[in-house]
Amino acid sequence: MLEQLTANPHLFWLSLGGLLLAAELLGASGYLLWSGVAAALVGFIIWLVPLSWEWQGITFAVLTIVAALLWAAWLRRKPDDVSANESLNQRGRQMIGLHGNLLEQPQNGFSRIRIGDSTWRVSCPEELNINDEVIVISVEGNTLRVNKINDADKDPLN
Repeated sequence: MLEQLTANPHLFWLSLGGLLLAAELLGASGYLLWSGVAAALVGFIIWLVPLSWEWQGITFAVLTIVAALLWAAWLRRKPDDVSANESLNQRGRQMIGLHGNLLEQPQNGFSRIRIGDSTWRVSCPEELNINDEVIVISVEGNTLRVNKINDADKDPLN
């Protein structure tokens, strides 16, 4: 086995690269990706230009570091567009701006509205009556803060 590895070192590096990339697929969160790429590159370099085992190891280490640094530089340049995902998995924040009608007469400033297939507890600083149309303005825990929509504020297209 060792004789075969010394006769064909590129197979060792290509196999190592493949194993590292396969291990990355199991969920290493990027830690093995650049080592796997570097090992595969060393395999191709060794196939083209035979190097001693010392230079193979140095080439592997240098390529791993270079690949990781290039990846970090690319991540820094990449625009950080998180604005589209600010409310992802935050159902309450996704409710801001939605309209609904009060289902119950408010008691102590709290009532309920239906949005989609759920009813939500709401609070409002204004006096409200049952069936008043409201708009969600913020979220406090599992309570939606709402304001009453006056007839003058309604959009005639809705």
